[in-house]
Amino acid sequence: MGLTLVEKILSEHAGRSVHADELIISKVDVCAVQDGTGPLTVQEFKKLGKEKLNNPERTILFIDHASPSPRKELSNTHIVLRDFAKEYGAILSDIGEGVCHQRLVESYVNPGEVLVGADSHTCTSGALGAFATGMGSTDVAIAMALGKTWLKVPGTFKIIINGELCEGVCSKDLMLHIIGLIGADGATYKSLEFCGSTIENMSMSERFTLSNMAVEAGAKCGLIAADDTTKEYLISRGRGDKYRQIKSDDDAVYERIIEIDAAGIERTVSCPHTVDNIKTVKELDNIRVNQVYIGTCTNGRLEDLRIAAKILKGKKVHKDVRLLICPASPDVYKSALKEGLIETFMESGSVILPPGCGPCVGVHAGALGDGEVCLATQNRNFQGRMGNTKGEIYLASPYVAAYTAINGYISEK
Repeated sequence: MGLTLVEKILSEHAGRSVHADELIISKVDVCAVQDGTGPLTVQEFKKLGKEKLNNPERTILFIDHASPSPRKELSNTHIVLRDFAKEYGAILSDIGEGVCHQRLVESYVNPGEVLVGADSHTCTSGALGAFATGMGSTDVAIAMALGKTWLKVPGTFKIIINGELCEGVCSKDLMLHIIGLIGADGATYKSLEFCGSTIENMSMSERFTLSNMAVEAGAKCGLIAADDTTKEYLISRGRGDKYRQIKSDDDAVYERIIEIDAAGIERTVSCPHTVDNIKTVKELDNIRVNQVYIGTCTNGRLEDLRIAAKILKGKKVHKDVRLLICPASPDVYKSALKEGLIETFMESGSVILPPGCGPCVGVHAGALGDGEVCLATQNRNFQGRMGNTKGEIYLASPYVAAYTAINGYISEK
């Protein structure tokens, strides 16, 4: 019996052939925490009494969620991470160095590897053909100490997408459609394996968006086979030697197979307060917004900023709208500067934020006021997500976000 992509990766790390629903001990290649989850991880690691990390060169502490810190309490938790990195030789990604999930794919994770991170959107790295999943702070602390973890091998939903997406339809629209189809808990603890001609023709940026949001359907991971596009990306990041082709076997056994015609996907919006509450843009009637946010680990990459800048070029943000732009990493920021995208955003009346999570988690840099509405390119719209339970969040692509910022209401042209 052949192996799915997740079974193949975990078999290598368990040292034997494993299949869905087996409990296994797996080696771990990369561990990551962020400033929200990291302090607890540090606390639990020290309780273990270990004098050193199993692999300090591939243990990364990210300060990105409150970056820069808006309060002394958060500043103190940042000190905990900085001190731990110095004491144990871990890698520190400090304020302004970008969102953890973007930095992980840029610099740390490779095909066929296992990444565990104390953040639910760790699954982003699955687009590189790696098993990447979010875990609790204690589980990650143990992985940091021992270099291994225990888990159940996920069953796999094979999602086959063929054809071409229509003009102005992005991978974000596709993923929102998939989540609406499966449901917010319809793939709980499963692996979503994306394949088909649409995926094969996608850039890495578009693939990262798909894998990033796999957890919004409850999935344990979102995987895409490593191919020539993956190889080219790794070469561009100085890691061409880390490329290896890894894919599922032709006779792999899947729990469910879902087939989608890309040409039928429309520009889609997730409405408050659950990600699977989707509607097409044309189904929404004059939904006025106060804030638009383009950024995050979901859609804060250079391609996303290019889409928005092309629409905003020579235009002005609506007088009643605040448009916040947040590049996901310094490399994205620098490239956007070189291409003139930042200048375009500033001339349109946008506000540019430093690389990081920004207002996505509601800690700072764009919390909503009572009754305010935000359309964001982030991955979650739970009640209170952007700092106020009395605010409303809609999710959409950078394409829809840019037009919405200009018009003042959710729109696609």
